[in-house]
Amino acid sequence: MSVSDTPVFQARGLTIRVAASDGRPAGREIVRGVDFVVPRGKVVALIGESGSGKTTIALSALGYTRPGLEFSAGSALVDGRDVTGLSRQELGQLRGLEVAYVAQSAAAAFNPAMRIGNQVIEAAILKGTMSRSAAIERARNLYEALDLPDPATIGDRYPHQVSGGQLQRLMMAMALCTGPKLLVLDEPTTALDVTTQIEVLKAVNNAIAQEGSAAIYVSHDLAVVAQVANDIVVLYDGEVMEKGPVETVIATPQHSYTRRLMDAVPKVDVSPGTAPSSDRDIVLEAKNITAGYGKSTLPAVLQDVQISVGRGQAIGIIGESGSGKSTLARVLAGLLVPRSGEVLLDGQVVGSSTKQRPREILRKVQFVFQMADTALNPQQTIGEIIGRPLTFYGGLRGRARRKRTSEILDRIGLPEAFAKRRPSELSGGQKQRINLARALAADPEVLICDEVTSALDTIVAANIMELLENLRRDLGVSFVFISHDLSTVSSFAEEIIVLYGGRIVESGKAIDVLSPPFHPYTRLLVASAPELRTGWLEDVVATQSMRSAAINSAKATAHGCPFFDRCPLAIPGTCDKITPPLQTGPRSVQHVIACHYPIFSDDASLLNFARN
Repeated sequence: MSVSDTPVFQARGLTIRVAASDGRPAGREIVRGVDFVVPRGKVVALIGESGSGKTTIALSALGYTRPGLEFSAGSALVDGRDVTGLSRQELGQLRGLEVAYVAQSAAAAFNPAMRIGNQVIEAAILKGTMSRSAAIERARNLYEALDLPDPATIGDRYPHQVSGGQLQRLMMAMALCTGPKLLVLDEPTTALDVTTQIEVLKAVNNAIAQEGSAAIYVSHDLAVVAQVANDIVVLYDGEVMEKGPVETVIATPQHSYTRRLMDAVPKVDVSPGTAPSSDRDIVLEAKNITAGYGKSTLPAVLQDVQISVGRGQAIGIIGESGSGKSTLARVLAGLLVPRSGEVLLDGQVVGSSTKQRPREILRKVQFVFQMADTALNPQQTIGEIIGRPLTFYGGLRGRARRKRTSEILDRIGLPEAFAKRRPSELSGGQKQRINLARALAADPEVLICDEVTSALDTIVAANIMELLENLRRDLGVSFVFISHDLSTVSSFAEEIIVLYGGRIVESGKAIDVLSPPFHPYTRLLVASAPELRTGWLEDVVATQSMRSAAINSAKATAHGCPFFDRCPLAIPGTCDKITPPLQTGPRSVQHVIACHYPIFSDDASLLNFARN
């Protein structure tokens, strides 16, 4: 076989197990007999839910196993060489030069105290593959190829001075700078909003095409995989269930588990559903909220935002990263004092901060954080985590506390025995259930859920959403559900608020906001939700709204419409100068659109834009 015919990577009977330690024999096999090939210039996706072995298998291309694991059989070949038995020195030459790794969290991968450019070129200089001047030139060429703004100067910035999508693409530039043969992409778009995700997917495709590299793409999202992969390997519990060309696997899946993954792909739901009751009591309300961080002279993150949540109602808040979603959640919970405006609970104004709110008010509004890993104390048992709010808010101790803990565990679908475990012993979905259980222990009236499913695989996320729906139905809990995932929000929320640049640009019943979307920004969000078909990315990138949105990034503005710089319908001299008027939609007076462009049911040009 010639060098050109040799696969960049090949797994042959790859088996990874729990290593022997402290006199104990080797444990169970985490990965069993895995076979697949990554040809040159191709992308092979490893897909499956959490715990399927995707990342463990992908890391074998770097000759790496996580602590406590070991290669026990088979081989992982990079350009025909088995890397499972390389020395530390040999692995040092392999990693970064022949095989490069792109992690899920770019924010965690970059040093916040170093300029971006120095970090991008560091590996190339340290490994002696090029001079500093050559590395800088190489980096600038990569910035341009990855559609990053200001390629000549973006390397002079610090990580906090660029957006999440830009930082993710900069991490790709860092991986590509040494010219590796193989990229290992580990969930690079999982935590990104839909429009940013498109930027990164475009960058992946362009990089593979221009650099001639091959890639292993780890993901739980079949819709995303359909846009970047040539072949798919479906994994479950460390074994291959199915593999083949992406078109074949998606069009005619053979294994029941593959079909289950496809069924779990979320879709934007615009069915009428159950209309919210008009006489519903308002449990939580925010009036004229303007908020920001730091000195009041700095730009506000939220500007004149209002929201009302009925008892037992779910309000969905959507928007890109930086739109102000989490800032609004923090204001509602008392974690951030607004510059102006007020929050009301059961019709009464409450303190702006948690310090000003009595314990009973704190009990009624509970916050469920995005990352259960950082929200749960790793040193405490699950029983202690759930029990603490039971004692703090309800005064329960001893047997009564244990009994109530058991009841809450049963409510979230976990056995009583989990009370003795610690967070490290739980899966991602189980941790998120405990994250919810801790909030439920306070017996709240309102749950504020901030991106609670964004880091979960589709099957686990679907289970969490089913749990939330059951809690709303059985307990009458109200929800403020914050997400960048329109499909998840549309399936759960009765009403939707669309935030952009710290302002509400559209709001109303879910079906009115989404079918069709009238505000150009809402239309962009709907169009950006990935579809489970090949070629979707190319189609959506070619649309007028996506081309316009790609030119500039989101930013808050003091005057005019914040979407002006990205809007295909922008009216110069008006949209950039004057605050948009509030117009009502064609079907309901509760459907409000903040836009200068005239909204009428018979406005053919706008209706055509909204639908296409």
